[in-house]
Amino acid sequence: TLRTLDLLAADSSHANGETECSTAGLRVSAEELHCQVHYDLGGIFFQQGCTDQLAYEKAREHFRQTRELLQKQDATLRVHLDERRLAGYWNACRALTEASDPGDAQLTTYGQINSLIRTHNYQALIEAFIKDNVSRSLPNTFRQSVLREFLHKVQQGEKGLEEVCHRLCVCNAVRDALEGGILSVRFQQLLLKPSKHIVDFMLEVSTKSLDKDRPSEVSRRNMAVFLKTLCESLEELPLVFVVSSHKLFMELLKEDERKLLVEQMRKRSATINLTAKPLPSFYDIPASASVNIGQLEQQLILSLEPRRIRQILIELHGMAERPFWRVNSKWEVPPDYINVILNIKDNLTKDLVYILMAKGLHCIAIKDFGHVRHLFSACLELVTEFSPKLRQVMLNEMLLLEVRAHETAAAGGSRERPPPDLVSRVRGYLEMRIHDLPLRQVVGEECVAFMLNWRENDYLTLQVPQSLVMNNPYIKLGQLLASTCKELPGPKESRRAAKELWEVVVQICSVSVQHKRNSDGRVGLIKHRESTMGILHRSKFITFVKKLREPLVLTTLISLFVRLHSIVRDDIVNEVTAEHLSIWPSTLANLQAVDVEAVAVTIKELVSYALTLNPNNQAWLVTQADIYYVTNQYSAALHFYLQAGAVCSDFFTKPVPPDVYTDQVLKRMIKCCSMMNCHTQVAVLCQFLREVDYMTAFKALQEQNSHDAMDTFYEYIWDVTILEYLTHIHHKRGESEKRQIAIKAIGQTELNASNPEEVLQLAAQKRKNKFLQAMAKLYF
Repeated sequence: TLRTLDLLAADSSHANGETECSTAGLRVSAEELHCQVHYDLGGIFFQQGCTDQLAYEKAREHFRQTRELLQKQDATLRVHLDERRLAGYWNACRALTEASDPGDAQLTTYGQINSLIRTHNYQALIEAFIKDNVSRSLPNTFRQSVLREFLHKVQQGEKGLEEVCHRLCVCNAVRDALEGGILSVRFQQLLLKPSKHIVDFMLEVSTKSLDKDRPSEVSRRNMAVFLKTLCESLEELPLVFVVSSHKLFMELLKEDERKLLVEQMRKRSATINLTAKPLPSFYDIPASASVNIGQLEQQLILSLEPRRIRQILIELHGMAERPFWRVNSKWEVPPDYINVILNIKDNLTKDLVYILMAKGLHCIAIKDFGHVRHLFSACLELVTEFSPKLRQVMLNEMLLLEVRAHETAAAGGSRERPPPDLVSRVRGYLEMRIHDLPLRQVVGEECVAFMLNWRENDYLTLQVPQSLVMNNPYIKLGQLLASTCKELPGPKESRRAAKELWEVVVQICSVSVQHKRNSDGRVGLIKHRESTMGILHRSKFITFVKKLREPLVLTTLISLFVRLHSIVRDDIVNEVTAEHLSIWPSTLANLQAVDVEAVAVTIKELVSYALTLNPNNQAWLVTQADIYYVTNQYSAALHFYLQAGAVCSDFFTKPVPPDVYTDQVLKRMIKCCSMMNCHTQVAVLCQFLREVDYMTAFKALQEQNSHDAMDTFYEYIWDVTILEYLTHIHHKRGESEKRQIAIKAIGQTELNASNPEEVLQLAAQKRKNKFLQAMAKLYF
């Protein structure tokens, strides 16, 4: 007997908590109950199938048993299910599990289509679509989904399916036309350049899609409109005649409609013939000079071959005397060089130098280094003949080309060190002093970053001339970074370079401060964010930093900004951690001048950039987690704390080193879980501390509005005291099921206090690893 509302409303005399009313309730057979349960379970497993493919198998089995039980019962079966929905579930499960039911006498239309796709019988699939154009049993959504599936296969690189896609598209278009629908965009695209056999296939499908016995008047009219549209859409006249001379076309269109369409085709035919076959006198008309110049300018824009560019310019200068370096507004050379190039007296040479350099710089930007070398080599050969200054400019640009090419290869995973010749050329550039030579700042910037990335610290610290250090901010910054990295293993008193680097960076992040008296007589501070006091603007400093790849250099900069961030925030409890913090000063002389927002933004950009280079650096991951933690982004913080532990423990298959999960990190993870109301996770993490924090764990377990899985985490608790407390509070609340789970966890033999210490530690470590893996699945 199933409980119903009648049973609840019945006037019952209670005995052992049960009603004795025999008339209330609903009596059902076991088969009816099983049928309903199988149907409901099938629906549940079907919904789980999107994440677990095996769930479709389970759903299919439950739906199979539901169908069998329905067939056995009579029409008075008392079950609440939708037989049409059940049939839909059944067809979907068979398609998704690629299985057929031996009990089926024959497949449904859906099953036939899916079977043809699985067996790659595409000809039969197309025939089935054509037959469905008559019966119209398949919905348009299903037909379109089949076409999308084949288009996806084509995009994935499967060969030989383009023709199948075209034919399916035609079948769907004819179906749309028969129903008076709008033709798809894909079919319209197919009509732009159709082949003759595709047009023949369109006509074949159109003929077969009309009911041979008694086609409806609506279908005939819609098909006639489709054929007229086909004629009007085709550009090639022979294909138009193929359609207009077809038997179906003659049958469906009335005589006056055919005459009107033929007249339209004649008018278009005259236009087509006129353009396709011009009058003979047309060939005698000479092309104008402006047309030739336009064509040559277009070739000039497209060409990347130096010899061809020179030849085009010679031809253009023979036709007109004007500056052809202005042909393309996107041709740009650095402002440092523009005056030197435009001072070239010969106009042809001026255009050639400008265009070769502009094209070469564009190719560098898109990392097309092969073409750059050809363009720059030709430009160098050209300017060597008449200008030593431009020759040196091109040598500098070719050096920048080689530096960027090598750095691009290194960023792509190459570990090949740069050739000694390239390192020597970089040193030569940094030491170069030629009077009145235009120098691009970016070349020096990239050269310094190159030396730091390849650990040429000895040169930067010992050999670079002092005059360069004073005049070039990038060399100054590179020297301080190299010196600090060299001194990191040394004693604290020898870290003079670290102090100098600190002062330079503090100045970069500082702004000019002015005192102004307010209307009430008090003196206030005005900060000018745009006016920097450092050797570089902060934006240029960030650009330079994002050219660095050397881990030690990036770690040093992260450490510096973490210390600076802690000082300007002045929050001892919520400090960000990093390596080598002890080498930096602990106070700031002019704290008010430091732009706090700039420091916060810079540290976030710096750590995020470093993690793009090496996402598995656990120290950087912990720093990133701390940044999120101090800004109250607890979910993101926990994500990076877990990631830091995962990368140094093979995804928690080994113990996490204690220097990674320190007590401070664990306490922050505990607070993250607590702020997100995941109180059971808090209790589990309290065991990870060197001394178990029972007070925090007990307080967390007292909370009843926990947003985590609660008792499913009990299996990860190994501390018997916490488990005993759990059994106590569940008994106190009357939660018998949860109390039994806690008791089961206590009863495991490996947690017995009499076990050797090694067994207890192994049991604890096993639970630690499983819990952290479960947490990673939640937060990754």
